[in-house]
Amino acid sequence: MESPIFSAILLLLLLALLSRGIADPAEDKQALLDFLGEIRLRRRLNWDSNGPVCGRWTGVICSSDKSRIVTVRLPGVGFNGRIPPNTLSRLSALQTLSLRSNGLTGPFPSDFANLTSLANLYLQFNRFTGPLPSDLSVWTNLTVLDLSFNAFNESIPSSLSNLTHLSALNLSNNSFSGKVPDFGHPNLQLLNLSNNNLVGEIPNSLRRFPNSSFQGNSLVNSSFFDIPISPSPPPLPPSLPPILSPVQSLTKTHHRLSEAALLGIIVGGCALVFAVIAVFLLLCCSRGKGENVRKPLKKLGSSPEKPSVGKLEENNRLVFFDGCNFVFDLEDLLRASAEVLGKGSFGTAYKAVLEDGATVVVKRLKEVGVGRREFEQQMEVVGRVRHENVVELRAYYYSKDEKLMVCDYYRLGSVSSMLHGRRGENKTSVDWETRVRVAIGAARGVARIHAESSGRLVHGNIKSSNIFLNPAGYGCISDLGPATIIHQSLPPMSRPAGYRAPEVFDTRKATQASDVYSFGVVLLELLTGKSPIQVIGGKETRWCTWCGGCDRW
Repeated sequence: MESPIFSAILLLLLLALLSRGIADPAEDKQALLDFLGEIRLRRRLNWDSNGPVCGRWTGVICSSDKSRIVTVRLPGVGFNGRIPPNTLSRLSALQTLSLRSNGLTGPFPSDFANLTSLANLYLQFNRFTGPLPSDLSVWTNLTVLDLSFNAFNESIPSSLSNLTHLSALNLSNNSFSGKVPDFGHPNLQLLNLSNNNLVGEIPNSLRRFPNSSFQGNSLVNSSFFDIPISPSPPPLPPSLPPILSPVQSLTKTHHRLSEAALLGIIVGGCALVFAVIAVFLLLCCSRGKGENVRKPLKKLGSSPEKPSVGKLEENNRLVFFDGCNFVFDLEDLLRASAEVLGKGSFGTAYKAVLEDGATVVVKRLKEVGVGRREFEQQMEVVGRVRHENVVELRAYYYSKDEKLMVCDYYRLGSVSSMLHGRRGENKTSVDWETRVRVAIGAARGVARIHAESSGRLVHGNIKSSNIFLNPAGYGCISDLGPATIIHQSLPPMSRPAGYRAPEVFDTRKATQASDVYSFGVVLLELLTGKSPIQVIGGKETRWCTWCGGCDRW
């Protein structure tokens, strides 16, 4: 017979394990609440003091056993002023802290020395001032330190040499002065000290980094004959003539070219022209083939005739809607790897994977024909539509050259890809239960859209590629908004003709009745498994027209 004492001990152990599994990090939670209560904040966070932290609070990640908070990512949320002392510094298990792109001021928080587990610290694009702590060796696990675009001054601490795990250091665009300390241990892979007030010679251990890492200072690299490193080559004074060209040389010497020389020039010129044409064609071909390859979204936001989006982020911000749990800013979005999901009448959709692993869909709108005020008003209307069968708009961005919409990513894909995506032997049939769930969910989504704005909101572009499957397999209506803000100079027949109601020749003049017609076409597509327009015997046939004639059979 088992001893009662043994049973009691076993029971206590089980209770301890269970309580540990469901417990919230109470002390860490209170530290964050104290931080939030004392700092000025422009954007509301969903930090519920009565609810659980782990998995619920925006920007907060807990350890696997939920006993401690290990990550706080709150870039661009609108913090202003100094970081309250004895708040964040109480998160002794914190490994990653990102407060970049806010309005934080004051000196570097001295009590951050208590964050001995810190591995990644991002404080760039704030307004910190003063010197850095002289002793940084307490951060023995630090791998990434980014303090760029602040107003830190005085010397760079020599204690950086003790951070042997440091792999990336960015202190650019501050006011650091004095000499560069020797901290170039082998693990350091990325370094940027540009645009400060540093002087003297670059240490031997740091000469493996490019000159761009040191530009904008008064530094000397002795391995390059003591040439000072400057931001860029100084422009030539206006009084100096340009470098002598071959034509000028011929004019001054008054020598005539021989026939062999002339023939050589002609042949060489033709070869150069053919080489340029070949390179141009090669670039065009590679651009067409690589369109769907993952690439930074920042590159997708630029075009030959427009400035890049990277220049726009200084004066424009992403606008988030209340209740959005995403924590990123425009800088994150532009740096994210992107994959083209599809191109439509109103723009291109990209799947963007952010640095914290979150996945969103970014729609880059084209030919928007309204100004900022009308665009923002329309986005606010769309952002108010909250329903499980409508893909919610999480954020938007407006500038002169770029208009972006940010939505959730649905990994199950669209109804169009479900019905028509796979071809050949790998094509799988869609069961009727799935088709019914799609139809029910999409119907509920359309009804919710039509109930918004006192029953006046219109979608204007309902089709199978704009209906996605939620995790439960029900249809969700996406792409709400763009149809009403496109430029009036666009061709009126820009929407796929197979889904357009007969009376609608312009998507900007769509009605709720025409939305219902388009939804009916989607229902027919679900029933037949065929696209609304089929080419049979070289002739284009619309299934709606075909069905309209069925009653005469």
